[in-house]
Amino acid sequence: MRSHEIDYQIIGAEMQLVEITLDPGETVVAEAGSMTYMEQDIRFDTRMGDGSDPDQGIMGKLFSAGKRVFTGESIFTTHFSNDGNARRRVGFAAPYPGNIVPLDLAKVGQRIVCQKDAFLCAALGTKIDITFNRRIGAGLFGGEGFILQTLEGDGMAFIQAGGSVIEKTLNGETLRADTGCLVGFSGDIDYKIERAGGLKSMIFGGEGLFLATLSGTGKVWLQSLPFSRMADRIIAAAPQGGGKNQGESGLIGSS
Repeated sequence: MRSHEIDYQIIGAEMQLVEITLDPGETVVAEAGSMTYMEQDIRFDTRMGDGSDPDQGIMGKLFSAGKRVFTGESIFTTHFSNDGNARRRVGFAAPYPGNIVPLDLAKVGQRIVCQKDAFLCAALGTKIDITFNRRIGAGLFGGEGFILQTLEGDGMAFIQAGGSVIEKTLNGETLRADTGCLVGFSGDIDYKIERAGGLKSMIFGGEGLFLATLSGTGKVWLQSLPFSRMADRIIAAAPQGGGKNQGESGLIGSS
């Protein structure tokens, strides 16, 4: 199934939103709960499956939904369709501060592998699935476990990333990155987990025990502030012991 040809605009700087413009009859598929607003004539339906295979039976839909449950995602996706006679818009935003990466799948080999919670929305016809990493090291230490998400098709898809987004192009090269900072990569990039240096570097280096190693030719997308890292800082800065907030007295003194 060919993907619908949707138009879009990225709005904002560091806390972005993507506004999708739908022609009459066009549909965009989004992660449940990501919609910010929609204009008149936009109809939305919550469904099992991504709609990329209109002939898929109930058992196929149940199998796809079961895989999404296994990854911790909602078993449903939401389909937004323009039922009117004029172009209409619908907006989607990420659930945490960061940026949205637009991907023309037709220009990146028609397949992207990304973190399982990176998907935001895509043109109808995009196949949204999960993949299991074949290497035991990546499964045990890769941050995202054995499970990564795949987006396949020939239309536009949008993924979300925390902080700033860095796009790297590899030409038969190797790139090493913090496992949490890896957002996605094109399907022809080889991905594995390697130990972060010697024993002393692993224990005292502060960069984690393992790094993601990406090799080959293609695109890699990284994020400067993974949500897990931001959450750790917030938890560490929160008042401890369950008492009342003592304020930011520090060296200045309490008020």
